[in-house]
Amino acid sequence: MTSLPPVSTLPHASDAELQTALDLLFEPSPPLHALTLPVLRSTTFPSYAVLIAAVDAQLQALAASNRPEDTATLSEILCSHPRLGENKVDSAQSRKEQAQLQQGAEAEKQALADLNKEYEDAFPGLRYVVFVNGRPRPAIMQNMRARIDRADVTAERHEAIQAMCDIARDRATKLHA
Repeated sequence: MTSLPPVSTLPHASDAELQTALDLLFEPSPPLHALTLPVLRSTTFPSYAVLIAAVDAQLQALAASNRPEDTATLSEILCSHPRLGENKVDSAQSRKEQAQLQQGAEAEKQALADLNKEYEDAFPGLRYVVFVNGRPRPAIMQNMRARIDRADVTAERHEAIQAMCDIARDRATKLHA
């Protein structure tokens, strides 16, 4: 599937079709599938924007929970996004979105790899997620540095969820049939 099916067809789609649609919007993530499929089966959404808002609400609920299993599930979902600048990127959408981050001088690539490691050391169980949207590598790296220096894991979870949903909205616009 290289485009999204009409949103009105989702409640009647197979699990595989629903998972593919979610993977096109977000990143392949079995925990996101488990969290979201029951909602997709029971609700008819008027648009992909409303569907993404519903996923956002589910993720925000996980972020607000004090239950360790909810935090672990959220971390797994957020870590489905590839590291910025990483050469091995599974989803075609992420490969396109990150293309400019994978080019350039080796020193810049190494600096980005070092920041990814520093971020993950500062926020165990999280991966830096940002809506790249054509921004140059130095701007992304400056944002990552500011978020590391802020040292607020709660804010990081919320920013990562926001970025995931921004990415999904952008993808929905590009992929909607």
